[in-house]
Amino acid sequence: MEKVQIDGSKLRELRVSHWLERQELADRAGINRKTVEQIEGGKWPGGSRLSTVRKLAEALEVEPHELLEDK
Repeated sequence: MEKVQIDGSKLRELRVSHWLERQELADRAGINRKTVEQIEGGKWPGGSRLSTVRKLAEALEVEPHELLEDK
């Protein structure tokens, strides 16, 4: 299962620009609030599944690549 690194600061910036609380984003994406919190805080070192990236991107109405760390 391939994992990728989500840029926590980008995720937070997009969430805030959509006027969403962490719980609201988690609910829209169908993931746990703690997961959103850990990604935003940079405490998700193992990377995220592509399915999680897609869910978050869909909830924020952006393309998945917009959430990823620049290489």
